[in-house]
Amino acid sequence: MTDPTLRNARPVLVGLGMMLVAFNMRPALTSLGPLLDAIRAETGLTAAGAAFLTTLPVLCLGLACVLGPVMVRRTGAERGVLVAILVIALGSALRGLGGLPPLFAGACIAAVGIGLAGVLLPGLVKRDFSGQAGLMTGLYTMVLCLGAATGAGSAVPLADAFGGWTRAMAVWAVPAVAAAIAWIVFVPHREKGPPPARRPLWRDSLAWQVTGFMGLQSSLAYITFGWLPVVLQSRGLSAVEAGFVTSIMSIGQAPSALLVPAFAARLRDQRGIAFALLILSAASFLALVDGPVALVLPFGIGLGLGIGGLFGLALTIVVLRARDAVGAADLSAMSQAVGYSIAALGPLGFGLAHDLFGGWRVSAGLFCAIALASGIFALGAGRDRKVGAASAAE
Repeated sequence: MTDPTLRNARPVLVGLGMMLVAFNMRPALTSLGPLLDAIRAETGLTAAGAAFLTTLPVLCLGLACVLGPVMVRRTGAERGVLVAILVIALGSALRGLGGLPPLFAGACIAAVGIGLAGVLLPGLVKRDFSGQAGLMTGLYTMVLCLGAATGAGSAVPLADAFGGWTRAMAVWAVPAVAAAIAWIVFVPHREKGPPPARRPLWRDSLAWQVTGFMGLQSSLAYITFGWLPVVLQSRGLSAVEAGFVTSIMSIGQAPSALLVPAFAARLRDQRGIAFALLILSAASFLALVDGPVALVLPFGIGLGLGIGGLFGLALTIVVLRARDAVGAADLSAMSQAVGYSIAALGPLGFGLAHDLFGGWRVSAGLFCAIALASGIFALGAGRDRKVGAASAAE
């Protein structure tokens, strides 16, 4: 018989394990931006190549999300999370080999692991913490943002300490391996019962609205991760200063990533909070591109609050619009698979717009246009409805 103490402690331990996994779901992405100029100087990577380097991982995130439901049915969610974190470790380590091929390959492999984990965790939240979905979504989103901040803020200091960007990027394999070791205890020896039936959502209009909101708000985040340090350096900040502002921006995501999901889960309608966060994000980004350089730090904090809140809200909407854990996993897979494919176009378009028109104002206009489109999808995604046959009939 299971020890009651262990049984009661399991949700807490699972929650802590999820936090360790979440911490590793952004450094492989955010550690790139502050080092992008150094990588280009050493390797001869063109501006177009840099745009693809920031875009390909996001595409791989989307492709990996398709595998999420398959992995749940074949291996179970817990074992799937273990595989995901090991893949992140492998991709991070591969970047330490030096040169462009390992850099591109490692970035894509790490993104596959991140995509898998991103699909699987909402299902676990719905299954194990259905009564505290907003709080748990907020906690793991906050830790994810702290991981993003750590990756961005430590990139240049690590490169200085290790004598180059390769080891500075490979070092992120270490916490990923540590998270995998901690997560092993939650992997069951065997799966119980038949695999859950899949519920197709491709003809569900609400599922597409959630997907559009997820993808477009993610596009804003990946533009920020990939290009904000470059924008700031073009405005006269050093690489260390730009990385610091990006790190502070990422830290600024943590409070809203924690509070917004808990608050949004108490609301019947999330449209108003979505619009407020989109306006904050767009205004802050415009100020960073064209506002006073002396105020980049508070503008960065404002952008972090907007971006972090949007990401937490998007994940919360996935959980709230699903009826159960299976529906949450399927909606998470669809919204992130298609959504990240949409999101990948943002960093690419942002970089290409800079190359074509010079300066950053046209690129900033694209950022605002994406924010507007995200708001249009939020009009549907934020309604108090559920995906599935019943929602289609409403």
